[in-house]
Amino acid sequence: MQSQNVLEMSGIHKSFPGVKALHDVRFSLRKGEVHSLMGENGAGKSTLIKVMTGLYEKDAGQITIDGEAIHFRSPQDAQNFGIGTVYQEISLCPNLSVAENTFIGRGKYAFVNWKEMNTRTEELLDSLGIPARPTQQLSSCSLAVQQMIAIARAIDMDCRILVLDEPTSSLDEDEVQKLFTLMRELKSRGVGIIFVTHFLDQVYEISDRITVLRNGKFIGEYEASKLPQLDLVSKMMGKALDDIADFKIHEPSGKDESVPVFEAKALSSAAGVRPFDFKIRKGEVNGFAGLLGSGRSESARAIFAADKVTGGYVRIKGKKVKLTKPIQAMKHGIGYLPEDRKGDGIISELSVRENIILALQVMKGFFKPFSRKQAEEFADKYIDTLNIKTPTSSTPIESLSGGNQQKVVLARWLLTHPDYLILDEPTRGIDVGTKVEIQKLVLKLAEDGVSVTFISSEIEEMLRTCSRMIVMKDREIVGELSGKNLTESDVMHVIARGRE
Repeated sequence: MQSQNVLEMSGIHKSFPGVKALHDVRFSLRKGEVHSLMGENGAGKSTLIKVMTGLYEKDAGQITIDGEAIHFRSPQDAQNFGIGTVYQEISLCPNLSVAENTFIGRGKYAFVNWKEMNTRTEELLDSLGIPARPTQQLSSCSLAVQQMIAIARAIDMDCRILVLDEPTSSLDEDEVQKLFTLMRELKSRGVGIIFVTHFLDQVYEISDRITVLRNGKFIGEYEASKLPQLDLVSKMMGKALDDIADFKIHEPSGKDESVPVFEAKALSSAAGVRPFDFKIRKGEVNGFAGLLGSGRSESARAIFAADKVTGGYVRIKGKKVKLTKPIQAMKHGIGYLPEDRKGDGIISELSVRENIILALQVMKGFFKPFSRKQAEEFADKYIDTLNIKTPTSSTPIESLSGGNQQKVVLARWLLTHPDYLILDEPTRGIDVGTKVEIQKLVLKLAEDGVSVTFISSEIEEMLRTCSRMIVMKDREIVGELSGKNLTESDVMHVIARGRE
């Protein structure tokens, strides 16, 4: 099999101050295969990819492409050797057009042939079924379409090795299947594809082999068809899955006639959410379900007043209040973890500590800053409580893995001691172990009396956590499920049927 390998990495070491990110890691990629790189957040996947693509220089080890020893000093070096990469967080320019984003950095001449660039982009978009126009500004495209454009840019560069880091995290099922069709076509042409995802079903649908990392170390390389899914999860976590097996849905005790913690009547917003009624009681976990674009996130943003409310009213603990700004929602005990962690969640220039205290500092007022000692006490408490993997609270948050960044944003809201917490895609793009930790935390919060709205693209994890589910389609509520009717089949039927 040696001659089939387009890429080999062996003995790879990489350290950062206070952190040994990779220790004697190996990885190989064959021509014409999909090889999934798996591991919990902080396992070293992203670091290995950045070494592979020239963003980081390795401390030790060897990289060969088609048997030739290579030392990348920049991403351009990797690109010159035929490595195309699409990272988890979309790194395109929202102020430029789709065509400009597709070809940026690839021009050989001082002048741009705009007609040719737009024509080639249109052909590329049409061939992949991407609903966008070459001249359209990227910021006007949905997150899912932006992800597809990033993938299109990578595959249009005649790459021999295609790295896809969480490419499906913002895609609906139809878009995932389009991507998989494209990946299979690239396989047939001999392109080697490295696939990083936390959707286990997708791993088994598309992968030929699987490599598992844990705590920066190589755990094993396996044929996907010979590795049971339960074994894969166990290898990633390094422990048995009794915690998952014992997971129980939070069930309310009897019929609750108490005053809702939050209630909305005919609420609508400038984001296109149609008027909807909604309420949640103390200690309840409910959720908004629906396909991508159904209005789940827009409804959450309307509740938090993150988008302009255009109609309806809300009551908090039975009292009618007017919420026009997020700060007002915060002062009424509402917290909101947004869908877009990078754009709306973390402040990448700040430390872990500063990100954790941010919401509480806003509520207190920036002219009344916390002392350094108090801020460190707040941060250290939640770093410990949520098991956030960071060298110190002063570490820049951008250096943390995606799952640990998510925990920091969650810590930010827990520090405010909310009565009602909205979690929009809290487990997107993070590992199985961290997902379980967050789901358990949600149920613990409910036991402590916190009301939680849980939104996820993964119906299974919503069924694990929610006792009631509001189903959305075309930005309106089309059904509500609870009790024995709260099943994946029922959710799918309501989505397909719509409002009757």
